[in-house]
Amino acid sequence: MNSRLLTFFRNADWLTADRVSAYARIFVAVLIVCAIGWVAMSNGLLDPAGHPIGTDFLNVYAAGLMADRGQAAAAYDWPTHRAVEASIVDYDGYFGWHYPPMFLFLAAPLALLPYLAALAFYLAMTFTAYLLAMRRLVRGLPGVLWLAAGFPAVFVNLGHGQNGFLTAALLGFGFSCLQGSPLIAGALLGCLAYKPQFAILLPIALLAGGHWRSVIAAGASAGALALASLLVFGWPTWLAFFASFEPTRTIVLEQGGTGWEKIVSVFSAIRMLGGQIWLAYAFQTTTTLVITALVGLVWWRSKRAGFSVGCLALAIPLTTPYVLDYDLMVLSIGVLALGREGIQTGFRPWEKTMLMLVTLSPLAARGIGHALHIPIEPPILIITLTLFAARLMTRSTESESLPVFSTP
Repeated sequence: MNSRLLTFFRNADWLTADRVSAYARIFVAVLIVCAIGWVAMSNGLLDPAGHPIGTDFLNVYAAGLMADRGQAAAAYDWPTHRAVEASIVDYDGYFGWHYPPMFLFLAAPLALLPYLAALAFYLAMTFTAYLLAMRRLVRGLPGVLWLAAGFPAVFVNLGHGQNGFLTAALLGFGFSCLQGSPLIAGALLGCLAYKPQFAILLPIALLAGGHWRSVIAAGASAGALALASLLVFGWPTWLAFFASFEPTRTIVLEQGGTGWEKIVSVFSAIRMLGGQIWLAYAFQTTTTLVITALVGLVWWRSKRAGFSVGCLALAIPLTTPYVLDYDLMVLSIGVLALGREGIQTGFRPWEKTMLMLVTLSPLAARGIGHALHIPIEPPILIITLTLFAARLMTRSTESESLPVFSTP
């Protein structure tokens, strides 16, 4: 019996393309029903749990209001920012504003709309961009829009009113332009400066893959955004942003003010298990260095786009101490890209099962972490990345059009 069960998960022959597509459609249907029901049961701007609808979007909207009033720098002062949030929604909690000033270019125009309209517009536009990016990145894959829409992290990101769709869209469009339009690719990837912890691996991977023009374009894009925000919002805003590092680091990250179960990094895993701060930093630093070297090797040796892009997407959450479960939208790129790689070249033992676990992990990580104090996200990502990277040791890396995928 144990042998049969082992074989069941080792080969995962039951996890067929038709079943995966059906699962995605079912998830989308459930998501729509839950979203409609959740909003219908809400009381004004408070959801049935007593939190603001869109939760984290409240900090974006409040910062946008402050920027529109000429008070952009004050958005980084927690008491002042919290007072603005309280004027929007009668809520005792606080959602801090930690983004670089260039993200105000998005927050400020959104705040010109009523709160719910701004939230709906923001999620609709970024979700559409995400779907289009996945369709372009995995071009020709049957049902790709259903697979992308049915990725479980979509539920988490929607519930939090977060920017995971935007991050995945920028990465997806950027990767899909690398071969034909390297400067456009770099410009798009440079926009990730609004979430700089997610850009750590990008220059290493791009340089290892020979995409030096995209690296230059990314640097120029990020620099232009920073300069534009400096001119529009003023240098005090940037000074306030830098000054906010200390409370963010100590209260949110090191002390777990957000909740260890919500942060799904290696750093948080060690802290959740009772490790001291120095030990958490040591594990995080070691993991970041090892994963960075592994991704560099993958992009240097492999010519298969799905393999390189997929490994990079799985690696991104492992290289920063500050990554939350809604940020795991980036894993949709890894699952689709590596899933496509498996369809083209054949799946190896455990690969399908691990991709399934990666897919489900954004829904399960917080609940398991809260109830059992067991961090599941880093181990799942490390094992999956190691499994696929092992392909480099056992087969040639034949060329493939990079990085747009097409049906065989």
